[in-house]
Amino acid sequence: MERIVFKPIGVIHSPFTEPKGTPIQPAASRGSRGTVEVFSEYAAGLKDVEGFSHIILIFFFHLIKKVSLIATPYLDTEKRGIFAIRGPGRPNPIGISTVKLIGRRDNILEIENVDMVDGTPLLDIKPYVPEFDLQQEFSLGWLEKKIEKLPRAKDDGRFAP
Repeated sequence: MERIVFKPIGVIHSPFTEPKGTPIQPAASRGSRGTVEVFSEYAAGLKDVEGFSHIILIFFFHLIKKVSLIATPYLDTEKRGIFAIRGPGRPNPIGISTVKLIGRRDNILEIENVDMVDGTPLLDIKPYVPEFDLQQEFSLGWLEKKIEKLPRAKDDGRFAP
C-alpha cells in the first residue's frame, strides 16, 4: 500500500505545555479554554462553522515517539489492545476530540474542553451533529466499570518515550 501523507491545516493552542498532566479526554477537561489557529490558506473552509455548538478536531499526536499494540490505558491497570483504548501511542498517531465551539475570529476558533497539548498539529475539523454522531445503543466494553474515573483522569506520562 502507498504511503499516506497529511499536511496540517492549523495548530491547536492550549494551556497544557506537556503531555503529563493534560486531561485525557474533553469530558475530563471541562472549562479548559484554547484556540484553534487555522492556517490562512484554509480559512475559507471555516465558512458557517460558527453555527455549530461543537466541532470534532482531528489531530496528530506529534510528541509520541513510541508505538505499542498493547498498552495500559489511563483508566485501567490491565494491558489492552491499542484499538480498544484511546491512548496516543498508535501505529498512526491520530487523535479526535469533540470540543465546544465558543466563537470565531477570522481564522481563529475559540474552544472549550480542550484536551490537547499546546502546539498540536490540526489535520481536520468536522461539525458535531448528534443525528450523525450520537449512538442510541452502545457498549463500553472494558471501560464499563472504569468510566467513573474519567473526571479526575490526567496524562501520567505512561505514553511518553
